Amino acid sequence: MTGDYYPYAKYTRVWIPDPEDVWRAAEITRDYKEGESVLHLKLEDETPLEYPVGPNSNPLPFLRNPDILVGENDLTALSYLHEPAVLHNLRVRFLESNHIYTYCGIVLVAINPYEQLHIYGEEVINAYSGQNVGDMDPHIFAVAEEAYKQMARDDRNQSIIVSGESGAGKTVSAKYAMRFFATVGGSSNDTNVEEKVLASSPIMEAIGNAKTTRNDNSSRFGKYIQIGFSRHYHIIGANMRTYLLEKSRVVFQAEDERNYHIFYQLCASASLPEFKDLGLTSAEDFTYTSLGENIFIEGVNDADDLQKTREAFMLLGIKDSSQSSIFRVVASILHLGNIQICSERDGESCHISSDDLHLKHFCRLLGVELQQMEHWLCHRKLVTASETYVKNMSSKQAANARDALAKHIYARMFDWIVEHINKALHTSSKQHSFIGVLDIYGFETFEVNSFEQFCINYANEKLQQQFNSHVFKLEQEEYMKEQIPWTLIDFYDNQPCIDLIEARLGILDLLDEECKVPKGTDQNWAQKLYRQNSSSAHFQKPRMSNTSFIVIHFADKVEYQCDGFLEKNRDTVYEEQINILKASQFQLVADLFHDKDDVASKSTRVNVRAAKSIPKAPNKEHRKTVGHQFRNSLHLLMETLNATTPHYVRCIKPNDDKESFSFDSRRAVQQLRACGVLETIRISAAGYPSRWTYPDFFSRYRVLMKKSDVTSADKKLVCQNLLETLIKEPDMFQFGKTKIFFRAGQVAYLEKLRADKFRSACIVIQKTVRGWLQWVRYRKIRKSAIVLQRYGRGYLARRYADFLRLTQAAVVCQAQYRMVRERRVYLRVRQAVITIQAFTRGMFTRRIYQEVLLQHKATVIQKSVRGWLQRKRFRRARDAAVTIQCAFRRLHAKRQLKRLKIEARSAEHLKKLNTGMENKIVQLQRKMDDQTKEFRAQTEQLLVVNSSLDSEVNKLQKELERVRSQQGGGARLETLQEELGRLEEELQEASAQRKRLEEEHGSEKLGLQQRVEQLETENCELKAEKEEMNERILQLMKSPEGGGSSVSLQAELDAERQRYQNLLKEFSRLEQRYDNLKEEVTLTKFHPGHRRNPSNQSSLESDSNYPSVSTSEVGDTEDAIQLVEELGVEKAAMDMGLFMKLQKRVRELEQERRRLQLSVDKMEELAKRKGSESRSPPSEQEAADLAYNNLKRQELETENKKLKNDLNELRKAVAQNDSSSEPDGYGLLLGQLRAAGEELDARKEEVLILRTQIVSAAQVRERNEHVQDGNDAPHVDSRAPLDQEEALTACHGLCESKKLLEAQLQTQARRHGDELEALHTQIELLRDDIEKKQEILNYTASLPPEARLEYSVQQEITRLTNDNLDLKELVEKLEKNERKLKKQLRIYMKKVQELEVSQVDAPPSRGRPELSRQVTVQRKEKDFEGMLEFNKEDEGLLLKALITDIRPSSVSATVPCLPAYILFMCIRHADYINDDQKVESLLTATINCIKKVLKKNSEDFEMASFWLANTSRLLHCLKQYSGDEVFVTQNTSKQNEHCLKNFDLAEYRQVLSDLSIQIYQQLVRVAEATIQPMIVSAMLESESIPSLAGVKPMGYRNRSSSMDTDGGGPSGYTLEALIRQLGQFHGVMREHGLDPDIIAQVVRQLFSCINAITLNNLLLRKDVCSWSTGMQLRYNTSQMEEWLRGNSLSVSKAAACLHPVIQAAQLLQVKKKTSQDAEAICSLCTALSAQQIVKILNLYTPLNEFEERVTVSFIRNIQNRLLDRNDPPQLLLDTKQTFPVLFPYTPSPLSLETLHIPASLGLHFLVRV
Repeated sequence: MTGDYYPYAKYTRVWIPDPEDVWRAAEITRDYKEGESVLHLKLEDETPLEYPVGPNSNPLPFLRNPDILVGENDLTALSYLHEPAVLHNLRVRFLESNHIYTYCGIVLVAINPYEQLHIYGEEVINAYSGQNVGDMDPHIFAVAEEAYKQMARDDRNQSIIVSGESGAGKTVSAKYAMRFFATVGGSSNDTNVEEKVLASSPIMEAIGNAKTTRNDNSSRFGKYIQIGFSRHYHIIGANMRTYLLEKSRVVFQAEDERNYHIFYQLCASASLPEFKDLGLTSAEDFTYTSLGENIFIEGVNDADDLQKTREAFMLLGIKDSSQSSIFRVVASILHLGNIQICSERDGESCHISSDDLHLKHFCRLLGVELQQMEHWLCHRKLVTASETYVKNMSSKQAANARDALAKHIYARMFDWIVEHINKALHTSSKQHSFIGVLDIYGFETFEVNSFEQFCINYANEKLQQQFNSHVFKLEQEEYMKEQIPWTLIDFYDNQPCIDLIEARLGILDLLDEECKVPKGTDQNWAQKLYRQNSSSAHFQKPRMSNTSFIVIHFADKVEYQCDGFLEKNRDTVYEEQINILKASQFQLVADLFHDKDDVASKSTRVNVRAAKSIPKAPNKEHRKTVGHQFRNSLHLLMETLNATTPHYVRCIKPNDDKESFSFDSRRAVQQLRACGVLETIRISAAGYPSRWTYPDFFSRYRVLMKKSDVTSADKKLVCQNLLETLIKEPDMFQFGKTKIFFRAGQVAYLEKLRADKFRSACIVIQKTVRGWLQWVRYRKIRKSAIVLQRYGRGYLARRYADFLRLTQAAVVCQAQYRMVRERRVYLRVRQAVITIQAFTRGMFTRRIYQEVLLQHKATVIQKSVRGWLQRKRFRRARDAAVTIQCAFRRLHAKRQLKRLKIEARSAEHLKKLNTGMENKIVQLQRKMDDQTKEFRAQTEQLLVVNSSLDSEVNKLQKELERVRSQQGGGARLETLQEELGRLEEELQEASAQRKRLEEEHGSEKLGLQQRVEQLETENCELKAEKEEMNERILQLMKSPEGGGSSVSLQAELDAERQRYQNLLKEFSRLEQRYDNLKEEVTLTKFHPGHRRNPSNQSSLESDSNYPSVSTSEVGDTEDAIQLVEELGVEKAAMDMGLFMKLQKRVRELEQERRRLQLSVDKMEELAKRKGSESRSPPSEQEAADLAYNNLKRQELETENKKLKNDLNELRKAVAQNDSSSEPDGYGLLLGQLRAAGEELDARKEEVLILRTQIVSAAQVRERNEHVQDGNDAPHVDSRAPLDQEEALTACHGLCESKKLLEAQLQTQARRHGDELEALHTQIELLRDDIEKKQEILNYTASLPPEARLEYSVQQEITRLTNDNLDLKELVEKLEKNERKLKKQLRIYMKKVQELEVSQVDAPPSRGRPELSRQVTVQRKEKDFEGMLEFNKEDEGLLLKALITDIRPSSVSATVPCLPAYILFMCIRHADYINDDQKVESLLTATINCIKKVLKKNSEDFEMASFWLANTSRLLHCLKQYSGDEVFVTQNTSKQNEHCLKNFDLAEYRQVLSDLSIQIYQQLVRVAEATIQPMIVSAMLESESIPSLAGVKPMGYRNRSSSMDTDGGGPSGYTLEALIRQLGQFHGVMREHGLDPDIIAQVVRQLFSCINAITLNNLLLRKDVCSWSTGMQLRYNTSQMEEWLRGNSLSVSKAAACLHPVIQAAQLLQVKKKTSQDAEAICSLCTALSAQQIVKILNLYTPLNEFEERVTVSFIRNIQNRLLDRNDPPQLLLDTKQTFPVLFPYTPSPLSLETLHIPASLGLHFLVRV
């Protein structure tokens, strides 16, 4: 060290002792010279202090570390290692930065925050997994990861030793360590061992934890959990060992403490039905649970905790019966404590009341005899060599025996539960290695210390010895590894203290010896201790007591009270009571007290009668004292720990008040001394505590070097020369192989030199800058003076110019004013003259107007009078002429009336009337014939009416003949006239009735039409309202608010897509797992073990569960049902489309059944009505049916002949046009066939109708002729007049017309009834629809606007979905009909081809395919259709050449995605020849082959990119050539001609889409795995900007011994390497022809991964949270953005993924002092959460003393400003987050017919078609 440097100089900061804060900071105000007795100091509050120093009294105070080192992650990185530095560093980290973890060498110091922190989530576990322990911030997960990594790397068992005071957080730390192992090393099978390991915690807390004055959940026992791992380092089992359960707590608790939790949990749940028989009440009613006087814990629900305990029991496989037995035992202990022991009068004996309720409950619950238990609770048995005595016990002795029994029962139950937990965690597999977690009590000292504290401190002495030796060993290894001279370090060895406790005639040995003495007492034992150990340096006798002793432990002096040591060591339980419990009727209770040796001896015992009674030897286990058992278990534990690599976690309790983030320095120092942290510091400080690597030292202290040294290549030599120059004492440093080792304080000296260098440099810079500023100021002043002069002169000149300007303006204003004044006078005179003239001229004009008006009025009066006189004269002449004409016309009319009356009485007139009536009847007949032709459905009714009329005519003829025979001709004529009149009246009545019915029908129909119009109007209104709502929705979507809703809908769509893709990812994982399990089953086929049932596998296995279920196969219900029968119900149920169609078809069939039932009912009623009205002869009906059937058969024969002729013509046409082979021949042929079919159907119907009418008319005519012949026969001889025959014919016509009218009326009435019923049905449906809509409207009106909008959208989506299903089903039916017609056409074509082939001499059948193929090739070479033909047996060769054996490099020079095009062309040919099996086989095999190739190359990015491009291209081809209107809009006409003709491959498109998503996920996974090791080094650690990053001193965790250097990989990656890797990924994807949108999504995903990993490491590393790192990070992100712009990826949203990292870099760079800075930070960091911002500010570390730390007040200001943010509680980003991938449709412009297949692929068997 240089001679002019002395540490205790002015301004040096030191630590001085303080009674309150332990240590207090001060600053030296005067240089201290050696030998002075006073050190002049100044405290932080500016108070002066004279601190006395001296070699014997007070040594010089400890020096403070530089501010740059304050808050370090590792205490060993401090320059000055001593107690105040450690305490201050822990305080700063805990209070200011809220960091609860700190490294101290190999020890992790964990301070209990008494607050729930969000630093233990799964994302934090993933962040620490795989990281070196020194790279991240201190954390319990870092220690667990170090243990896990060393276990895998060194193949050595590990241990994590967690110790500390009660309430320091030991149990929580051990729990989080086990959670880390359960997450990282989860079991490889389905046994879920890690869940069982975690489930043991609630059970052990219930039976082993209790509330104490220091901790609400204090573990009152020690446990060591061994977690076993397999060779693949997966958890396969666990084992637990417990130590020193505090049994005394069962029977005694101090004030404000509780018994074990299980007692209070049972009492809180006593009201449950399953606990009624336990006889429990409140915990206050039992002695063992009410001694602490407080049975509740704030914030804890004992009943809920019991439920968690029971769930943990079930998870570990402990049955309900065993749980019930455990609870019975616990309840019996409570009842045992309430048993009242009554003392007798003599005081030497006692008794228990026979009515004691608690004794009855105790015996009932344990199943023992009441009498025996009552007796032996008050008596004991004494066994001597010859006799056995029964002795009474006093009430105090009986109470002690009762309490001992209670403790023994609980201890046995505790051991039984631990044993069964170990059985549940045991595994039959071989354990390769294990990690042990030791959760054990720390060093304890109370006001009254007893046997428990003695054992606890004894265990800590052993652990401290092991800890010291391990630390010493690590230091030695470090020195030897670096090859520096090894000097012996003197460290504290506590072996003498351990010998005092456990050696021969030590404390435990004397205690056991005193326990064997029949009347040994605690006082006698104390006296033996005084005599035997008085010479020991670690043993002292108190001055004021003879019943206590003092042991000087490594942490502190502890005084132990001897009272109770013997009783607790003996743990006496009377064997008579144990024997009663062994005889319990409950098996579990009996098993608790049976030893294994007893059980083994029972099976081999032989009953031999002894000669004399021998006293029964006590149980061997009972002879072992507690101290002996604890010593043995402790030795076993130490052997286990010595065989493992230990990792230490020391838990510190910051205060005794359980306040969050409150630090009590005195309590902390006490625990630091007790837990060995300061001993670690002392050992480190004794050697070379500060260590620097050569590059870091060079980077940090190059400012102290010369310019020539900085440019030197040998940095190691430069560092050596520098140190030899700066530090003169060679013992203060050592040069190792890779590091430089410094003594304590040397780094502080170097930092001082560096700061002085910077200070001098700053002075020079300040001098220069200040001079430059003064020169700039002078130039500014001179320039300002010149400017002021110029502006002053200009001002004066401008003022004179303004004066001149004002003078000129005044002259102008005067001239203008005078001119205006004169002009106003002139205008006033002129206006007056004009007014006078106007009034004069108006007066004369009005006079002339009045004269003209009077003349006009006189003329009008004269005209009116003359006109009136002429009109009066004309009317008088006209009236006279009309009177004369009327008289003449009346005379002429009278004469004509008289003539008509005479003619009316003549016979000629009657004949004319009859002739007119006959004509009318003929017209009616013709009209009815026309109606018969129009309504052919009424033919049968007309036949019935005709037959009835014939029978009536016969009757009338017979009656007419009878009347003729009775009366003469005149009377007959009158009778006929009367009959004719009567018939006319009936006809009129029928006509009136028909009109009335028509009117009623019309009115009712009109009413229904009005109702229908009303309903239609309402429906239109509803539609209009719906359209209005849709418009409002569209407006809202277009508006900014609507933009938000559209954004939310887009977010929901993305979330749905994300869930779907996550399901695909899970499916891929399960598929991979299934394949692995199949391989394992194949390998272990002949070995016993667990075999997975194939039924447990996923039903989505692609190799077997991709049936060819296309739309054509589910077009109608019959095919769907057949498909269900083929697939089975379970598999068919998975197809939702098929399920929905079947369900809908079932509903339609149900409706059809109801409609047919109604039709049948109506037909039955109609048949009954017809039967009641008239019954026609069956012969005529049968004749009509027969005639119709004959005509139909003839028509079908004719149709068949025509079809055969058409077929022959088609064959001829095809044969003629075979050479031309028009491309649209199929379409033309199909159109002709359809047209011919429709024309034939129409002609057939017309011919059938016409012929039926002809036959019916002929039959009617024949029947009428027959009737007329029958009627004419009797008239041959009768000489009836002509008018009678005419009247009879008219009568027949009238009757027939009447029947016809009645039939028409009945038909119309029935039709009207049907229409009415249909309208009623429609009205009901509309009414239901209106009610539903009304309910929807009411419900919508009650909703808020946002919910109303969402509900209306959901309703609209539901309606559109239903309509879509209906339309889809209709389209499928039409497509099926079309396919059927196509199949018929193909059948015709095949027949035509067969006919052609039969006409030509063909070669043998084997050569036929070759011949046809050659002809096809020759024909298609001229016009290639873009198809490839292959045989079915060549499918394997095709897939092998295109998928299995192909390499991306082999087709790099061809068209991108060539395999996809070739496969699609093969699919097109299979579709062209209508071979559905070939299509299905090719597609299924293609998908399976791609999966196998990807599985084989699961880590190959190039292969994944290649097949992602080909799979997506095949998917796009299936869409592009599907024929759907959505996909063909961008096709060329030639591409549209190449569309698929026969099959709809929509479902295979979905399968290919799913496969594409799986390949995309594999591609992203491989890319992320490739760049993940590069991210942290490239983004945070590499120096993209040289000489910017600073280096700080390293702690122990950054030494080589703690780093994983065996990986063999590069030590670090640069940003260029990362960008180069991204460019390689991008180039590969572009080379393979991947869609640009998919490339953009891949890049976005990779940038999201880079952002998450970078930000997570930034949030977990204090060493990178500095200004220089922020500058480096901002530069790195700008380079990444530049790479995006250079590759045209700016629109990929990848740059937005880097916003959190960019804002974090800006946060590290901005100022952090004032409130304005806080406001700027809050507005800047919008992509960071409040928790992340505060975390970065807490981690911010200055790299030199010129930077300032972020103050606590500034951080609190930031927190207050960010309170209104709704941020997620997670601190870290999810590195596994994936964005939903979307494959946009991109059609290919490539024409398939132009595609060239290279010969290198070996596809010679493919034929171009």
